[in-house]
Amino acid sequence: MAKRDDPETIGRRVQQLRHERGLTQRQLAEPAYTPAYISTLEAGRVRPSDEALRHLADRLGVAFDELATGRPARLATDLRLRLTEARRTFATGEAAEAGEQYAALLAEAETYGLMDEQATALLGLGECALDTGDLAAAQQHFERAEQTLRDAPLPARVPALRGRAVAHYLAGELRYAVYLLESTLDELNSGGLHDPDALLLLYASAIGPYMDMGAHARAAQAAEFALALAPQVGDPALVARMHRQVARTLVAEGRLAEADASLAKAAEMYRQLQIRTELANCHWMRGYVHAQNGDLEHAETELRAAQDMLSAKRAALYSSQVAVELADVLHRRGKSEEASALLHEVLGDLSSERGAVHAAAAHRLLGRIAEDARDTESAEEHYVRALSLLERAGATGDLADLCRLLGDLLRRTGRVEAALDAYRTGLGHRTAPGTTTLGPAPAQPPL
Repeated sequence: MAKRDDPETIGRRVQQLRHERGLTQRQLAEPAYTPAYISTLEAGRVRPSDEALRHLADRLGVAFDELATGRPARLATDLRLRLTEARRTFATGEAAEAGEQYAALLAEAETYGLMDEQATALLGLGECALDTGDLAAAQQHFERAEQTLRDAPLPARVPALRGRAVAHYLAGELRYAVYLLESTLDELNSGGLHDPDALLLLYASAIGPYMDMGAHARAAQAAEFALALAPQVGDPALVARMHRQVARTLVAEGRLAEADASLAKAAEMYRQLQIRTELANCHWMRGYVHAQNGDLEHAETELRAAQDMLSAKRAALYSSQVAVELADVLHRRGKSEEASALLHEVLGDLSSERGAVHAAAAHRLLGRIAEDARDTESAEEHYVRALSLLERAGATGDLADLCRLLGDLLRRTGRVEAALDAYRTGLGHRTAPGTTTLGPAPAQPPL
């Protein structure tokens, strides 16, 4: 039962409702109470018993909870239904409209002190902010959701923690994102809080940062755990998201057919659930798989489909990231001018604080295009900028190859010592991928 208001607040509410209904104190009191009791109650000088409140609620024609707490009858149920509607709006790709719905619902939930509904609205606002690329706002919303749920069990706080980690990951703070995910996994597993949904969400979310940090073995292990947990998970959208993340590790291991099959499963789930946002991400990943397999025509088709869907819903950050992948395919298909124009267009939406890994990929590709055009000065500038972005983000996964490209360019232009320095830097990142930035692996779930 919700906590009832103080006697003064209840007294004012009884008086207001009595006046609205045109009742005297005597009419309200009869037959069980006296007018003097009603007068004392309305003045806030007595705390009414549950029995008295039920009598008054019946005479005033309102629910007991509404009289005791001020919350309209069925308010929490109605709020939850409208939160579900906001989630559907978001799923169709209308993040800005969903954000407005969530903000209004948050204000209403705060007015009536409905903590669970406040947390749900804040999580929704965080997801909307991620989608539109407002990473600072996303972090704030997820932090507030976590604070709202501070007294709830850890599994209930996991979506907020995972949201914070994703926001930091997209902002280029890979180490901190991994720390948040791994420390939460450790706390769940070591504390015996083996909630399959929470564990799956965390393991699937860790795959991206692991891959970008070059910790491929740990990414593969997270994917293995996620796949093992999937049969115990009841949320199909969560399982679909897991399949999309697992595809990254399969591609890295050269298991392209399995990766494509995993993405096909995810895409079918998203179509059935009518989640347009994640369906766009499936097109994105399938384009990446086709590109890795050398099927550039199908890769371009899939990536263009993803970009069209993401642009239509104004997801600027994700749309820019897809554009970088598309530009790589266009360059490989001999459409370098179109690729270069696309990269220059999206670099305004990417930075060291917003999509650092893809910003680095854009500069790396512009460097390769400049090299092909024999513009070595421009190529070197782009490689150095890419190197700086990756080092700042801790994304060691691509650093070794980038150092090789820079070293080859420096060697061809006669700067042998500088080339050797670049090669040594690359070798340092290649010897033990991920080990310099990651601590011990998190505890394993009981599978």
